[in-house]
Amino acid sequence: MTKKKKTRNKPAILPSMKTKREPQNKTKQVLHILAAVAFLYAFLVAVKSMGMSFKLFGRGFEETLIRETTNPFIGLFVGVLATSLVQSSSTTTAMVVAFVASGTLTIETAVPIVMGANIGTTVTAVLVAFVHVTRRNEFEKAFAAATVQEFFKILTVMVLLPLELTTGLLRKTAAAITSFFVGSSPDLSFAGPLSFIVGPVAKSLKNTCCYLSNPWHGILLLSLSVIVLAFSLYMLTRIMKTIAMSGAEKSLTEALNRSPLVGFMAGLIITAIIQSSSVTTSLMVPMAAAGLLSIEHVFTVTAGATVGTTVTALLASLAGNAAGLTIAFVHLLFNVGGILLFYLFPYPRKLPIFLAKAMGRIGKRSPVAAIAFVAGLFFILPGLLIFFWNL
Repeated sequence: MTKKKKTRNKPAILPSMKTKREPQNKTKQVLHILAAVAFLYAFLVAVKSMGMSFKLFGRGFEETLIRETTNPFIGLFVGVLATSLVQSSSTTTAMVVAFVASGTLTIETAVPIVMGANIGTTVTAVLVAFVHVTRRNEFEKAFAAATVQEFFKILTVMVLLPLELTTGLLRKTAAAITSFFVGSSPDLSFAGPLSFIVGPVAKSLKNTCCYLSNPWHGILLLSLSVIVLAFSLYMLTRIMKTIAMSGAEKSLTEALNRSPLVGFMAGLIITAIIQSSSVTTSLMVPMAAAGLLSIEHVFTVTAGATVGTTVTALLASLAGNAAGLTIAFVHLLFNVGGILLFYLFPYPRKLPIFLAKAMGRIGKRSPVAAIAFVAGLFFILPGLLIFFWNL
């Protein structure tokens, strides 16, 4: 006689149970997407209003700095400090274009300022990274993602500024390109869709704070912006973690690994449309903190953003003259040159990534050291050098 094997009957999953779970999962996905869009909008409003708050007590200072600089190295730090104050390289470079077009600045004087503005614009993403400072593992990834563009720009300046001072390569090449574009329509202007999408809410927030006297209305607007930015980024990170757990991380990583050009073009096009590399790069920080993007992928997107951000200066130059157009092309050539030097080829590309990862580890061990690094690079060192130079 053969003994019958005892088998445990597994509970059957009824079709009705499957159909119930599928709509629930889809509903959760839709809710996650809607929540992400809502907090993304809040983040964009916060970035816009933060820029407005700095302009309330920083714009006049910025204009004075730009007009009075003569030494090229001081001009570099003027660009860093001025852009750090208003958190927008587009604002600084557009202003420089206007000053060059009016004859207030020479092209030679303006080139280092434009280079400094490219370093100063990275401060927004770095400040965003500090939202994660209480969660050390997230902060390491966020701070590395925020500083990779910073080191990319610093390395580019270290190579191109001495080359420009000795040979005039950028301004001479830009002048040659300008000769093909003289006679362009002087009436072209462009307002990015970001202004239409978040501008009304940001202006309403600004007007609400204006019942206070100067500089308190700027301080209040800045404080509210920081609170909204911190909360929206915190919620975005939580939502992105949920998305990552659903398998989106693997799909996104595979897409970028398959074609880095996709990430590069995405950064370029998005930045060109919204006219803000700060927004593009800042959005990469919570995605990196949540594990959705690696530092290599962040670098790919931000490299594209560095080219996209030059669109604002080029559009502003069309309302001026040949000199203004020349300095706008200098801005473009500087960023393209940085990509050729430190992104296009594998071995040079590793340098900014290595430095950013090292800075992320330092920030994880000592957030105070990270704060000192940011404050020193963007505000204290430029401020002291400009102060003593004026003396």
